[in-house]
Amino acid sequence: MNASFGMDHPLVATHNIEQLRARLISLGFNMTAIGKHPWGTSTSLAMFDGCLLEIMGIYDAALIDEVPAGDFHFGRHVYQHLQQREGVALTALHSTNSDADAERAIKAGFNLAGKLEFGRKVTLPDGSTDLTKTTLALLPDENFPRLSFFLCQQHRPELIYVPEWLKHPNQVTGICGVNVVSDDTHHDMLKKRFSAVYAQCESLSGGFQCQTANGVLRVLNADEFQRTVGPLPEAMVGETLPFVAGMDFIMSEPKELLKFIKEGEFLYQEMPNGYVLGAPEQTANTTFRFFN
Repeated sequence: MNASFGMDHPLVATHNIEQLRARLISLGFNMTAIGKHPWGTSTSLAMFDGCLLEIMGIYDAALIDEVPAGDFHFGRHVYQHLQQREGVALTALHSTNSDADAERAIKAGFNLAGKLEFGRKVTLPDGSTDLTKTTLALLPDENFPRLSFFLCQQHRPELIYVPEWLKHPNQVTGICGVNVVSDDTHHDMLKKRFSAVYAQCESLSGGFQCQTANGVLRVLNADEFQRTVGPLPEAMVGETLPFVAGMDFIMSEPKELLKFIKEGEFLYQEMPNGYVLGAPEQTANTTFRFFN
């Protein structure tokens, strides 16, 4: 299971959520039906034990300023991100106590805009229905908006991490890393901030990485990202502000995932212990890697 400040879910924003959802299903993910938030965003999830993959679109731009958290508007943040390009708009960090974790984040130098409380109706495998309860503590970054975070506490995790929903045909079992591209000039500041939250941070060629409770948070310059992680989509080449460019997943049966990759005609490259998809434009400008 995940723990506070572990990688929970990068939020992949897309212009066409139906198309991206269908593409991820063809890649072997078990995606939920598309749901709606009261602030104008639509969502579909692939759930794992303690984390998830979330894709998000805009279903009603007239609602994007609804339900603010202080001065922060969740829907507007995603909407503005999409006016420029697809990609990760926000990244959720796991929270087991949103109040205590928010205080810790503030001490580490993050800005707390406010909190959102919401729930959604779920139908469980036995046919019964119930209501989830979630608290988000929003940590937007005015200087680096594409590297904004939020803490996500599920108060009723038994309604989220349902065993039947955690099984995926491609045998992917969870997230094991998030990859950030940043110009070298920002590395020292970012490392200082993340080191205040994560005890294990180490330098790498072209950047650094920090071990979280659920995978690695890795920060690299663009050249090193393309050399060691995977391709950057054209829309991101030349960006100077930091942004999340990729996600890493754990898989239990590489042959099963490879079957879906080939049947779906995804471009890919083999790595010593997995695969990297070769056309991130097909996954909303997000480079997916899979490790055994």
